[in-house]
Amino acid sequence: MTTTTPSSPPPLDPLRSSVSASAPAAPTEAPRPSGLDAERPFGAHLRLSWWKPLLLVPGLLVTMVVLQTALVLVVTIAEVLLVGRDPMDISISPAMMAVMNLSLAATGLLAVVLTALMARVPWRSLIAVPRGASLRRLTMWCGTFAVLVGAALGLSALIAPESAGIGAFGLSATTVGLVVVALLTTPLQAAGEELLFRGALMPLLASWIRAVRPALVLGMIGSSVLFGLAHMSVDPWLLTYYAVFGLSMAAMAVISRGLEAPIAFHVMNNLIMMIVGALFAGGEGIVIDRSVGMGGPFMLVFIGVDLVAVGLVWLYERRQRS
Repeated sequence: MTTTTPSSPPPLDPLRSSVSASAPAAPTEAPRPSGLDAERPFGAHLRLSWWKPLLLVPGLLVTMVVLQTALVLVVTIAEVLLVGRDPMDISISPAMMAVMNLSLAATGLLAVVLTALMARVPWRSLIAVPRGASLRRLTMWCGTFAVLVGAALGLSALIAPESAGIGAFGLSATTVGLVVVALLTTPLQAAGEELLFRGALMPLLASWIRAVRPALVLGMIGSSVLFGLAHMSVDPWLLTYYAVFGLSMAAMAVISRGLEAPIAFHVMNNLIMMIVGALFAGGEGIVIDRSVGMGGPFMLVFIGVDLVAVGLVWLYERRQRS
């Protein structure tokens, strides 16, 4: 009869055992603090140190002005030297429109990137919160607002054709170039302005106040005033229109919890105005005159359209949430 002896465990390595016993556990990386408060309304959903908006807001505005001015100056000099443009000509050529629009688009993208980095939030949270961005919403509002803006422009042309910017119809190479450039770059320009003023500046200003309602008031009014001043008009009618336009876009963003509706309205408004302006500029470049006297009571039509658009967004969101 054979007997089996139980196998003994392998001898322990005292050095390895002592090291394993004394080695501390690997430290876990602490979560990065987030500047996003998704429980607050869109437009007042960022938390930042007080000095960050103080740095970002003027920095972004200065960048917008400097970049656009520099590019327009380069194009103007090139056209004077290459095609004999009159240095005193203030009309907008296709090349000038392209650089103006692209500079605003670039500033909007820069605003989103810098704000997201400084607030340590996802860049998508500057477009829609708490829901995700919706291409369906954007498409729907583009179609709706195209009809609304077209009707307003037609009514304004009947009331005051000259003041509404409707001149002599003309078709030339310049006209075709302006229409093509408008179709390709005006949507980028309008979206860039919304990213800058409603996506970045509005929540940056609102972050200075913790109470929700005062924060929204500061963000909406502050960004709208800056939007109006950025258009550099001293005409009281035009300045009022730009401020109401900005406030309406801010209201759409807060009501819908995102930028799809204001981007759609801004795109359709600017695109239709630019195409009509190019077709009725007598075959020449577009002239945008914001001096005193260029506005008037006819601007009430466009102010009314802005308010109607806000009402439509409110009704839609109310039905969606119910």
